[in-house]
Amino acid sequence: MTLHDVRAALLAGGLGERMGHLTDNLCKPLVPYAASCRLVDFSVANAARSGVPEIVLLSLHRERDLIDHLHTHWDGRGVRINYGPHDHLIRSGALAPGEPLPPRPPEAGTADALLTNAEHVFAPGARDILIQHADHVYVHDYGPMVAAHRAAGADATIGVQRIERRFVHLFGMVDVDADLRVRRLVEKPAEPTSDLVFTAFCLFRADVLHDVLRSLAALGQDRWQHDISRDVLPLMIREGRHVQAYPITGYWADIGTVERYHLEHLKLLDRPLPLPPDTLPRTLTDAPPRHLDGPGGLAGADVTVPPGAVVRSSVLFPGCVIEPGAEVNRSLILPGATVRAGARLDGTIADAGEDITGTRTGLTGLTPARAAGTQDPTTAAGEP
Repeated sequence: MTLHDVRAALLAGGLGERMGHLTDNLCKPLVPYAASCRLVDFSVANAARSGVPEIVLLSLHRERDLIDHLHTHWDGRGVRINYGPHDHLIRSGALAPGEPLPPRPPEAGTADALLTNAEHVFAPGARDILIQHADHVYVHDYGPMVAAHRAAGADATIGVQRIERRFVHLFGMVDVDADLRVRRLVEKPAEPTSDLVFTAFCLFRADVLHDVLRSLAALGQDRWQHDISRDVLPLMIREGRHVQAYPITGYWADIGTVERYHLEHLKLLDRPLPLPPDTLPRTLTDAPPRHLDGPGGLAGADVTVPPGAVVRSSVLFPGCVIEPGAEVNRSLILPGATVRAGARLDGTIADAGEDITGTRTGLTGLTPARAAGTQDPTTAAGEP
């Protein structure tokens, strides 16, 4: 089916603080992924592949860098990127290279991002609004989801996926009836009663979403949480609006922490491959990454593992260098990093441009500080 009357809204305004040193010099959507692209490229590629004509970028943090990336790699290549209040400024060429964008007021949450950019999100021509996130890794055709959404006459359709019940408290839990109509959505429940979670990409009828946002805004600044999953969808369910669930059976990952970033990369090495190299977006390199012989892992097309180096179950990004005599095990070597002869890496990450000469084990030093005794649940007992 054609998606000419679907407009995407790409949520990309978070600070990415839980990504530790990986976001010291980058906004989170630009963190490199899968030896092929950056996090944001998955959602943009999905929209372009599905035939969505326009994506409205909802960004705040380091947005000039993100806009430059999207303008260079995506705008006009199967999809138009709408840069919101900066669109005319970007397209006019009035900004000098590296010149910062005009500052904008802060936003309290994802629903605020939609309200702030309402004139672009709800511009004429869109029957449905597709909500996307810039830190989700998945390859998906939205066409069947749109068809199911419209066939059901739904006001909103949300992606859902079944996971182990013990991990549901990390996500938005969804309760449905026999017809997959959503009865309840609870963000991070203390005692889950369902094994369905919200994948956080969803479709709304444009007119309904606009009305619900205006109703919430009328409550005043302090009477709601300014969030899609905590406010917009629960209100629609309470009001009896038709919110439908759409099962997502393929690979999907929400990259929220350094630990999850590392672990989900290692999952890309599983057989059968959850994301074959030829399905990945390519913005770091023109060629897809390749799987190394044996247990070596995944490597950018320009990366060579020299004789005398040992690489096991690792991901080597384009532009990295592995010297003879280096040993890399279950680790990620990001673009421009060099692992010198004699260096030993195990279960860790070499950051972009980093020069590694010694031994590094685990993610200590890469992750943001936590209160004593706390641990990311995804590393304590596995990953959903």
